[in-house]
Amino acid sequence: MLDDAALRQVTAALLATPRALDAATTALPRTAGLYAWWAAPSVLAAFSGPANSGDPERRLLYLGKATRLRTRITGNHLRHSGGSTLRRTLAGLLMPTEGYRTTWTDRVVLIPDDEQRLTEWMHRHLTLTWAEHPDPVPFETALISGLCPPLNVDGAAHGPARDRVREARTRYYASAGPRPALGRN
Repeated sequence: MLDDAALRQVTAALLATPRALDAATTALPRTAGLYAWWAAPSVLAAFSGPANSGDPERRLLYLGKATRLRTRITGNHLRHSGGSTLRRTLAGLLMPTEGYRTTWTDRVVLIPDDEQRLTEWMHRHLTLTWAEHPDPVPFETALISGLCPPLNVDGAAHGPARDRVREARTRYYASAGPRPALGRN
């Protein structure tokens, strides 16, 4: 069972004024917690998340948990599509306009140039908030169901936004073509 006071504290931190990614990445703690990605309503306009209380011109897009916030954000979300559901979702949503390209490694990933282009896109369009908590896992589902970030699928309600996100993820995976056969010795 979640501690109501802790849930209110985590929620307040996530709804605080978001930081630009350059400032956020240097301030992120190395501790466990939750994080929220925000954007102006004109960014991914088909997805309408709740407004940020500290900056009403920002809408919530995605929420997640991490055992180490700094590593999760800077090492995965801002670098490698293979380790970030958010990056794969964004790439799939933006493929029609940005022309991102994928390839197979042990999984489908963006080609290196497009990893960099997506990171630049994220720095231009997204902002971040976070909340430290030693055990973020029980909070994630409650926050997703309560705040309804439109790019989250797990724990999200059924609806058009969830369907569009799933379609984008399918587009992302399909863009690499069939999985190459493993070589035979």
